[in-house]
Amino acid sequence: MYKGSCLCGEVTYQLKSEPKKVTNCHCKMCQKQHGAAFATYGSVLKSDLVYLTGLDKLVSYNSSGSIARKFCSCCGSSIEWSGSKAFSEWVSIAIATLDTHYKPEKIADIYTETKACWLVKQT
Repeated sequence: MYKGSCLCGEVTYQLKSEPKKVTNCHCKMCQKQHGAAFATYGSVLKSDLVYLTGLDKLVSYNSSGSIARKFCSCCGSSIEWSGSKAFSEWVSIAIATLDTHYKPEKIADIYTETKACWLVKQT
C-alpha cells in the first residue's frame, strides 16, 4: 500500500495497488499544469485510490473534453487526472505526491514531440 499527500498536507490518499504504468508526459497541458518540463504519472484503477483526508479540498478542472485534473485548493498541488474514454476505469496519480517510497521499474515518455527544447537527458 502506498500513501501520498499534497504540499500542505490537507489532501491525503492511499493506493491499494502499485501503479500499473508510469509515464513522463511531455504534453503542453501537463507542462503548464505542473510548471515543469513534464509530469510523471502512475496509473491505478479508480477503485484502488482512496482519499483519506481533504476530499472537500480537491478542485477539478476540465482541461480538454472529458479530462478532469484535480488539485488541492489550498496549496495548488496537482494530485490526479482522469476521464480518458479509452481508460475509463483508471486514474493517473502525480507520482511526486507519493510519501511512500516507490521506484518504478520502467517509465515511458509520451508526447515527446512537444518535449521542452531545454530539457537535457542526464546520463
